[in-house]
Amino acid sequence: MKLLTEHRQYIYSPCEVVWNETIDIESWPEWAPTINKVQRLDSGPFGLGSLAKLKQPAQPETVWKVTEFSDGSYFAWEATVRGIHMRGGHLVLPTGAGCTSHMTIHVSGLMATILGPLIRKPIANAIKMENRGLKSWCEAASVIGQKEG
Repeated sequence: MKLLTEHRQYIYSPCEVVWNETIDIESWPEWAPTINKVQRLDSGPFGLGSLAKLKQPAQPETVWKVTEFSDGSYFAWEATVRGIHMRGGHLVLPTGAGCTSHMTIHVSGLMATILGPLIRKPIANAIKMENRGLKSWCEAASVIGQKEG
């Protein structure tokens, strides 16, 4: 079984700002209430092959690896924990005067089949909270940037 959960959020902020915050994964705990800690496990620019360890509430620390990367617009990363394979996607698209952040989580594996009905709603709520946190963070950063500029 494959389970897809997605959330789109319009953000009234330049795509460059949203993209930079999206790939600055170590800052996620500042705006994403579903992330306790992020630690990069490599150095250099974030991109294809990058590794990071995430700690989320009620979950074990999990290592994620970037498996797709298109600078400025998209990255996907994958992890497997407790028999569940997860693939998270982060897409930033120009939309009007701002952009849209489209987050997805694909969940598969035997445990996903068994736990699917129990994990669907918490996963949907988590990415919604993450996207809303990103929106608030980026829009505040854009307002501050306009005042300083």
